[in-house]
Amino acid sequence: MARIMAIDYGSKRVGIAVTDSLQIIATGLTTVHSKDLIEFLKKYFSKEEVECIVVGEPKRLNNEPSDSARFIGPFVVHLKRTFPQIKVDRMDERFTSKMAFQTMIDSGLKKKDRQNKELVDEISATIILQSYMNRTSIK
Repeated sequence: MARIMAIDYGSKRVGIAVTDSLQIIATGLTTVHSKDLIEFLKKYFSKEEVECIVVGEPKRLNNEPSDSARFIGPFVVHLKRTFPQIKVDRMDERFTSKMAFQTMIDSGLKKKDRQNKELVDEISATIILQSYMNRTSIK
């Protein structure tokens, strides 16, 4: 079975998470600079089979797109054109950064370590992926 990947896309950094090959566990993979993402994905896809990429969809509390949606939409279009063989899906990412930060506190990370924005992005991607897996397993 192929993996599922989640992307928490930001204008500077991108958090990435993947499932295991049996699609049981969501795990943080890495954080890369936004400009390096497509090259990173090309290398990763040459080594690992991925059937779906889940991209976080930023929304406001009233369910409308947030300000950051304006640069994520064009990225999703570019992603679909670059990797047409891989399904691209979207997942609501509201509160993932807050949840990631709380996860860091709950796991006992020191205050200095919790200031690592790359780790927050990677954990956010993992939360997006786990939420997606939970949603799709219900169907």
